[in-house]
Amino acid sequence: MTKILLINGPNLNLLGQRQPEIYGSETLDDVVAGCVALGSDLGFDVEGRQSNHEGVIVDWIQEARGVAAGIVINPGALSHTSVAILDALNAFEGPVMEVHISNIHKRERFRHHSYVSGRAEGVIAGLGTEGYGFALRRLKTLLA
Repeated sequence: MTKILLINGPNLNLLGQRQPEIYGSETLDDVVAGCVALGSDLGFDVEGRQSNHEGVIVDWIQEARGVAAGIVINPGALSHTSVAILDALNAFEGPVMEVHISNIHKRERFRHHSYVSGRAEGVIAGLGTEGYGFALRRLKTLLA
Protein backbone atom coordinates (compact mmCIF):
# COMPACT_ATOMS: atom_id res chain seq x y z
CA MET A 1 0.00 0.00 0.00
CA THR A 2 1.09 3.54 -0.73
CA LYS A 3 2.03 5.52 2.39
CA ILE A 4 0.36 8.90 2.97
CA LEU A 5 1.36 11.12 5.88
CA LEU A 6 -1.51 13.03 7.52
CA ILE A 7 -0.16 15.93 9.59
CA ASN A 8 -2.23 18.12 11.89
CA GLY A 9 -0.75 21.17 13.55
CA PRO A 10 -1.31 23.19 16.71
CA ASN A 11 -4.54 22.91 18.66
CA LEU A 12 -6.05 20.30 16.35
CA ASN A 13 -5.68 17.84 19.24
CA LEU A 14 -8.58 19.82 20.75
CA LEU A 15 -11.01 19.09 17.91
CA GLY A 16 -14.46 18.41 19.31
CA GLN A 17 -13.71 20.55 22.38
CA ARG A 18 -12.38 23.84 21.02
CA GLN A 19 -14.83 26.19 19.28
CA PRO A 20 -17.25 23.51 18.03
CA GLU A 21 -19.23 26.25 16.27
CA ILE A 22 -16.22 26.65 13.93
CA TYR A 23 -14.56 23.23 13.96
CA GLY A 24 -17.47 20.88 14.67
CA SER A 25 -17.84 18.09 17.21
CA GLU A 26 -15.65 15.40 15.61
CA THR A 27 -12.45 14.64 17.48
CA LEU A 28 -9.04 14.31 15.87
CA ASP A 29 -9.18 10.58 16.59
CA ASP A 30 -12.46 10.45 14.59
CA VAL A 31 -10.85 12.33 11.71
CA VAL A 32 -7.77 10.09 11.65
CA ALA A 33 -9.87 6.92 11.87
CA GLY A 34 -11.99 8.11 8.95
CA CYS A 35 -8.89 8.92 6.91
CA VAL A 36 -7.32 5.55 7.68
CA ALA A 37 -10.52 3.76 6.58
CA LEU A 38 -10.94 5.82 3.41
CA GLY A 39 -7.23 5.56 2.70
CA SER A 40 -7.41 1.79 2.90
CA ASP A 41 -10.24 1.83 0.32
CA LEU A 42 -8.05 3.99 -1.92
CA GLY A 43 -4.98 1.75 -1.51
CA PHE A 44 -3.26 4.07 0.97
CA ASP A 45 -1.62 3.38 4.30
CA VAL A 46 -2.49 6.63 6.09
CA GLU A 47 -0.41 7.56 9.12
CA GLY A 48 -1.91 10.35 11.23
CA ARG A 49 0.23 12.63 13.38
CA GLN A 50 -0.42 15.81 15.36
CA SER A 51 1.93 18.24 17.05
CA ASN A 52 1.72 21.66 18.62
CA HIS A 53 5.41 22.21 17.78
CA GLU A 54 6.64 23.61 14.48
CA GLY A 55 10.03 21.87 14.58
CA VAL A 56 8.45 18.47 15.13
CA ILE A 57 6.26 19.00 12.04
CA VAL A 58 9.33 20.03 10.02
CA ASP A 59 11.11 16.86 11.18
CA TRP A 60 8.14 14.67 10.13
CA ILE A 61 8.04 16.26 6.67
CA GLN A 62 11.77 15.70 6.24
CA GLU A 63 11.45 12.08 7.42
CA ALA A 64 8.67 11.51 4.87
CA ARG A 65 11.10 12.09 1.98
CA GLY A 66 11.52 8.85 0.09
CA VAL A 67 9.02 7.10 2.39
CA ALA A 68 5.61 8.70 1.85
CA ALA A 69 4.09 9.20 -1.58
CA GLY A 70 2.07 12.23 -0.48
CA ILE A 71 1.19 14.47 2.43
CA VAL A 72 -2.14 15.82 3.63
CA ILE A 73 -1.47 18.68 6.04
CA ASN A 74 -3.60 20.93 8.19
CA PRO A 75 -0.93 23.17 9.66
CA GLY A 76 -3.43 25.10 11.77
CA ALA A 77 -2.18 28.54 12.75
CA LEU A 78 1.30 27.67 11.45
CA SER A 79 -0.16 28.04 7.95
CA HIS A 80 0.08 31.79 8.36
CA THR A 81 3.51 32.01 9.96
CA SER A 82 5.79 29.10 9.09
CA VAL A 83 8.33 29.54 6.34
CA ALA A 84 10.12 26.55 7.92
CA ILE A 85 7.19 24.24 7.12
CA LEU A 86 7.05 25.66 3.58
CA ASP A 87 10.78 25.01 3.12
CA ALA A 88 10.42 21.43 4.39
CA LEU A 89 7.47 20.82 2.04
CA ASN A 90 9.49 22.24 -0.86
CA ALA A 91 12.10 19.54 -0.18
CA PHE A 92 9.43 16.79 -0.27
CA GLU A 93 9.14 15.11 -3.67
CA GLY A 94 5.47 14.06 -3.63
CA PRO A 95 2.18 15.93 -3.86
CA VAL A 96 0.88 17.93 -0.90
CA MET A 97 -2.73 18.72 -0.11
CA GLU A 98 -3.53 21.48 2.38
CA VAL A 99 -6.71 21.21 4.47
CA HIS A 100 -8.46 23.76 6.68
CA ILE A 101 -11.62 22.79 8.50
CA SER A 102 -12.89 26.37 8.55
CA ASN A 103 -12.94 28.78 5.64
CA ILE A 104 -9.83 30.79 6.45
CA HIS A 105 -10.94 33.50 3.99
CA LYS A 106 -14.05 34.26 6.08
CA ARG A 107 -12.02 34.69 9.23
CA GLU A 108 -9.57 37.32 10.50
CA ARG A 109 -7.52 38.97 7.78
CA PHE A 110 -4.21 37.52 9.05
CA ARG A 111 -5.59 34.03 8.30
CA HIS A 112 -6.15 34.79 4.61
CA HIS A 113 -2.54 34.02 3.67
CA SER A 114 -1.02 30.57 3.98
CA TYR A 115 2.64 29.89 3.27
CA VAL A 116 1.80 26.21 2.75
CA SER A 117 -0.57 27.07 -0.12
CA GLY A 118 2.42 28.10 -2.21
CA ARG A 119 3.58 24.46 -2.23
CA ALA A 120 0.28 22.56 -2.13
CA GLU A 121 -1.21 21.01 -5.24
CA GLY A 122 -4.61 21.84 -3.78
CA VAL A 123 -6.14 23.71 -0.87
CA ILE A 124 -9.41 22.66 0.73
CA ALA A 125 -10.94 25.13 3.16
CA GLY A 126 -14.32 25.47 4.79
CA LEU A 127 -15.65 21.97 4.13
CA GLY A 128 -15.31 20.85 7.73
CA THR A 129 -13.59 17.58 8.45
CA GLU A 130 -14.92 16.23 5.13
CA GLY A 131 -12.08 18.17 3.53
CA TYR A 132 -9.62 15.49 4.60
CA GLY A 133 -11.47 12.88 2.54
CA PHE A 134 -11.49 15.16 -0.49
CA ALA A 135 -7.74 15.66 -0.06
CA LEU A 136 -7.12 11.90 0.01
CA ARG A 137 -9.26 11.39 -3.09
CA ARG A 138 -7.32 14.11 -4.90
CA LEU A 139 -4.02 12.48 -3.90
CA LYS A 140 -5.29 9.23 -5.43
CA THR A 141 -5.80 11.04 -8.74
CA LEU A 142 -2.47 12.84 -8.56
CA LEU A 143 -0.57 9.64 -7.78
CA ALA A 144 -2.30 7.54 -10.48
